[in-house]
Amino acid sequence: MIVEAHGLSKSYGARRVLDGVDLAVGEGTVLALLGPNGAGKTTTVRLLTTLARPDGGRATVAGFDVATEPAAVRRVIGVTGQFAAVDDQQTGRENLVMIGALRHLGRAGSARRAAELLERFDLVDAADRRTVTWSGGMRRRLDLAMSLVAPPRVLFLDEPTTGLDPVSRTAVWTAVGELVRGGTTIVLTTQYLEEADRLADRIVLLDGGRVAADGTADALKARIGGERLVLSFPDAAARRSALAHLPGALADAAPLTASLPSDGSATHVRRVLADLHDAGIPVDRVATARPTLDDVFLALTGTAPAPAPVSAPVPA
Repeated sequence: MIVEAHGLSKSYGARRVLDGVDLAVGEGTVLALLGPNGAGKTTTVRLLTTLARPDGGRATVAGFDVATEPAAVRRVIGVTGQFAAVDDQQTGRENLVMIGALRHLGRAGSARRAAELLERFDLVDAADRRTVTWSGGMRRRLDLAMSLVAPPRVLFLDEPTTGLDPVSRTAVWTAVGELVRGGTTIVLTTQYLEEADRLADRIVLLDGGRVAADGTADALKARIGGERLVLSFPDAAARRSALAHLPGALADAAPLTASLPSDGSATHVRRVLADLHDAGIPVDRVATARPTLDDVFLALTGTAPAPAPVSAPVPA
């Protein structure tokens, strides 16, 4: 495993943020860290990237201990935080060349790498404009490019697409896919469950500073059952009657819907509808659905995932 943590703990004053977190990340894979706000996702990334020291436990990245060998860890990782770390008064090209110089690539090597990354992230047309004039999506792509100037073995992405428009988000997803195919390991925190579902080989769900679940997206969905029958009702009274009448039925987040376990067969759908009809309970619509990561999140943490915040656009 290229990233490992055993019993990782961290407190800030009297508040315990991490309480014995275990992680194991295979090389060339994507691990997504999910959890409610305050679950410990960003703190975990800060410990693994040597930005903070653990109070207890042990963690290694590429075999280097994050507490006793921080310089060695920093040489093999890249980090993209929640906010774009871009110098607004420099151009995109100058930002990349500056990082190249800091990573000792030399003048020619820095310029060459900057040109490669500007092309890769579709930033060539704006490359020589000061980044204060760039859109939020462009700045985010530049921030990701800056973390790749010296290709890392492990790239930590802390909510990399928060606030991006769908086109920019898709561009970041594409870049992540290319990095993994090239052998880079990704540790990703995200508020977009669709993002975790699409990108992650494995998901770790944190809750209250502990690991609440660990597995593939499909395995986590299987933990809360198979298909469900989703029923929509004309009014709240009809839904209340259905919930009382149907064994195993649960109220959904939507105000006029309920769901219950199903094998997805037409026979089961007909039986449920006939039962409700005989009881005089009206139904507007019916559909079948597989569990989503939203369902997993709600079932295992008791809270709905927070909507990802949308950042204000920066003028292009």
